[in-house]
Amino acid sequence: METIVSIQDVKKVYGKKNEKKTEALKGISFEVEKGEFIGIMGASGSGKSTLLNLLSTLDRPTDGRIEINQKDVANLKGNQLADFRGKEIGFIFQDFNLLENLTAAENIAVPLSLQGAKPKVIKQKVQQVAQRLSIDHILDSYPSAISGGQKQRVAAARALVTQPTILLGDEPTGALDSKSAKDLLDTMEELNQRDQVSILLVTHDPLSASYCQRILFIKDGVIHQEIQRGEQHREAFYREILNTLGTLEQ
Repeated sequence: METIVSIQDVKKVYGKKNEKKTEALKGISFEVEKGEFIGIMGASGSGKSTLLNLLSTLDRPTDGRIEINQKDVANLKGNQLADFRGKEIGFIFQDFNLLENLTAAENIAVPLSLQGAKPKVIKQKVQQVAQRLSIDHILDSYPSAISGGQKQRVAAARALVTQPTILLGDEPTGALDSKSAKDLLDTMEELNQRDQVSILLVTHDPLSASYCQRILFIKDGVIHQEIQRGEQHREAFYREILNTLGTLEQ
């Protein structure tokens, strides 16, 4: 298997000199293989949001090493970092982050436009990813005219249009009703299995986590436990997740 993300003994400390230091991550190590669907779970303050910020290159580790597609992200700066972020990392946020004055198609096209892609290439790639996510019929609509579930699919299409190395999800079902959430999770699972899209999903929701192949549980800045789905049905894995969360809270 090809390792596409490598996190080695990553630590993150907040606080300036002469201030009280907060150790958000205390030495985390794991790898993501191509085509994996991994969940990150943990209580508020456990360090999962910090980890996501480091992986998305929005923040830098205090110590340790993060490699994405065999590049040490700490060495990237300025335009080089922006270019890397645009090409290698797809991001789905909880609150969609769509631009209200742009159509769905224009929102999806934003990362390609920032990379200077030609209009013909942009149109073709937007059409392809929209068809995959079954939103080609709303491409001319503005965000105010589509449902929450459709907005999240547009956000997913925007994240996938550059064919990133890794897709990061930050509680992507948090703002959705149960049907829209299930639709998005089914879509993510299909993208993972059919197209080998590698996904790292940060969530507190056991149902969302049950779609993953393995789950890392973070507690007090370290990986406390890891479980794998294996051949289990999703319902059985869901129960295992609930049991594991119960033991973590003790």
